[in-house]
Amino acid sequence: MLRSATTWILVGQRLGIALITLLIVSFAVFFATELLPGDVAEVLLGQAATPEAVAGLRTAMGLDEPAIWRFLSWLGGLATGDLGMSYANKMAVADLLSGRLMNTLRLAGIVTLVCVPVALTLGIAAAMWRGSWLDRLVSVLTISVISVPEFMVATLAVLVFAVWLDWLPALSFGVNVTSIGDMLRAYAMPVISLSFVVSAQMIRMTRAAVIETINTPYVEMALLKGASRTRMVLRHALPNALGPIANAVALSLSYLVGGVIIVETVFNYPGVAKLMVDAVSTRDLPLIQSCAMIFCISYLLLITLADMIAILSNPRLRR
Repeated sequence: MLRSATTWILVGQRLGIALITLLIVSFAVFFATELLPGDVAEVLLGQAATPEAVAGLRTAMGLDEPAIWRFLSWLGGLATGDLGMSYANKMAVADLLSGRLMNTLRLAGIVTLVCVPVALTLGIAAAMWRGSWLDRLVSVLTISVISVPEFMVATLAVLVFAVWLDWLPALSFGVNVTSIGDMLRAYAMPVISLSFVVSAQMIRMTRAAVIETINTPYVEMALLKGASRTRMVLRHALPNALGPIANAVALSLSYLVGGVIIVETVFNYPGVAKLMVDAVSTRDLPLIQSCAMIFCISYLLLITLADMIAILSNPRLRR
């Protein structure tokens, strides 16, 4: 009973830390967007607008109020699900984000389904046969992929599959998908570009986590007692490496938060990141802030979930 209470206390602490972090991030996001150059009213009215018209629009939009009051009002709306109105589109931000968010989640889900099984298999296999040709090959490939930025991978994918081979379209709209073939053509290029870097990071971190567990005394004792290498890893090492592996998966998938911005822009994919890039060009502050908060919340959810899995899977972390 005491262990169960301690576990829930630790989980509650992680959730509390996540909420405090989210509050700090919201403060940083709001005031960082406030520092963007230019005036929203001038951007919306054009350079030919008179100073009186600009001042009137700023008053109508509430931009003449102190920044701290606007932050508190925005934070209260964020807590209740009211993301405000888009300056450029004259629509509710929630309506603009609804369809785009589903597109981004769909892309992230496909990348996860592709990356996680492949990365965990290669990472565990490289750890099991550490020092073998397989381990060296996997290490060389992962280091090579990590060294190449995602925009370069996306550009090379367009050059090879769209220009030279003419197998896939250069742009990925992700709409009107009615068959498996349409889905493959729509998502192949973004998934390839994101999967390379995400998988490489996940493989290296999984390999390191499993090797660290293999070097523990109880796993070495199992090997000395005659357990096979496969049984040693799958039965003794892997369950105790679940927490570090969960952190490796969470940290690698959180890379999607930054990588998806580049990939959606390169392939013109209609997701949240592309919407955020368009909002920056029009200085649409409510839309920029909401998109940034979506990415921050996604990152915090992944990291917090990984912490909870580590606490529940490893008794030593509950002491």
